[in-house]
Amino acid sequence: MRSAAALWRSCHPGPTLVVSVLSLLLGLAAEATPTALALLVGSVFAGQLSIGWSNDAIDAGRDRAVGRIDKPIARGEIGVRTVWIAAVGAVAAALILSALLGPGFLIAHGVFLVSAWSYNVALKRSVLSLAPFLLSFGLFPSLATLATDPARVAPLWAWIAGAALGAAVHLTNVLPDLDDDARTGIRGLPHRIGARASVVAAFAAVAIGALSVLLGGWMLQPAPLAAAVSVVGCVLVLAVAAAGLVRALRAPDRTVFRLVMVSALLLALQLAATSAGL
Repeated sequence: MRSAAALWRSCHPGPTLVVSVLSLLLGLAAEATPTALALLVGSVFAGQLSIGWSNDAIDAGRDRAVGRIDKPIARGEIGVRTVWIAAVGAVAAALILSALLGPGFLIAHGVFLVSAWSYNVALKRSVLSLAPFLLSFGLFPSLATLATDPARVAPLWAWIAGAALGAAVHLTNVLPDLDDDARTGIRGLPHRIGARASVVAAFAAVAIGALSVLLGGWMLQPAPLAAAVSVVGCVLVLAVAAAGLVRALRAPDRTVFRLVMVSALLLALQLAATSAGL
């Protein structure tokens, strides 16, 4: 039981659950069948497990060097080999479930996973660290639409909203670890532009995502009630983003990342409220 608990904590459970819930909400918005919805959420959940586990396995040496007591591998609660086995098993499960949803979904989710793993393996150390987040999250709404019949890619405004969300997540997530990263040679884009600029860019991206959903959904579904719901959703996202910006400018910490996650859920609800747009 202790090993299972340590393995769960190694998968980055917060982001894993948030992204899985996002896939559920977007699948509902795209009107996927119950079977397709279950496969969609299952494949995304397995993929997120693989991303989280591979990240901790790759960073095990760095985490030990900087004394990351929140990391089960660094604490000696679980071995790197066990986490690697779990990561490989999870990515295999993600691809098998994806294949059941058709070739389009399999290709899109495969690109999503390759992009995310490329960040873990190499790109987090480069100026291109933002690129995997733009690509993977930009693709994310299309996972929902590709799980429907007929399969189709999401509209451009949904791609913009997803990419904006990915940018905000990356720029915010690394803020509490800037000093530790610097000690171990991690020099991604946020490290190069600094904490303050990263925070401003992150919440600007959230705002762009909310406005993209508002304008895109409104144009495709101009009914007064749907428009009103979309406006309310946009206002809520912008309000949370503003609160996060104020806190981040005072003292960037993991609370800022949690506020981005709240913004993400609100953004997904806003998108679900304009389901005709998908």
